[in-house]
Amino acid sequence: MDLVDRWVALAGEQARRIGADLADRYAEPHRRYHTGAHLAAVLDLVDELAAHAEDPDAVRLAAWFHDAVYDPQRADNEERSARLAARILGGTDLAEATVAEVVRLVRLTTNHDPEPGDGNGAVLCDADLAVLGAEPDAYAAYAAAVREEYAFVPEEIFRAARAEVLHGLADVPSLYRTPEARARFEERARANIRTELTLLGA
Repeated sequence: MDLVDRWVALAGEQARRIGADLADRYAEPHRRYHTGAHLAAVLDLVDELAAHAEDPDAVRLAAWFHDAVYDPQRADNEERSARLAARILGGTDLAEATVAEVVRLVRLTTNHDPEPGDGNGAVLCDADLAVLGAEPDAYAAYAAAVREEYAFVPEEIFRAARAEVLHGLADVPSLYRTPEARARFEERARANIRTELTLLGA
């Protein structure tokens, strides 16, 4: 099933145009990691972890919008993505409370720090951060793709900024909130982060 068909299965045939527009966004030429492949991977993990969500379909909608706006030269992509979700979904027949939840979840991907008991937030954040716990080769490809997205940043500045992000991740008690994601990804994610920090410092 391609991305647009996945959207139609979620939102209905009448919303196909919205799904096509979103798929086009994830295919923008400046993207190297934040692509349709990343979106598909997040959607797959949301499906796997859906039992932990209070509203799995709201989480799926949020996954679609979480990187809908992506400009590596800006720091407000999550906020702009949330506003896009509010504008587009607000024009559909979705309940106002559902639209508000989708917008909240998209904003939550700014820091991936859901409150205890926030099942929807835990599922979306775990799915978005799953790449950190990928096999070493896949993680290396992810890190290289992120560097390509920031090709305009000089190497020394990029290394310092990337290291700051990774140290922030390494310092949290647990990267994942659902038991399945924690068991599957936590240990390897921390090993991947340590390895990348070593390489950044070399």
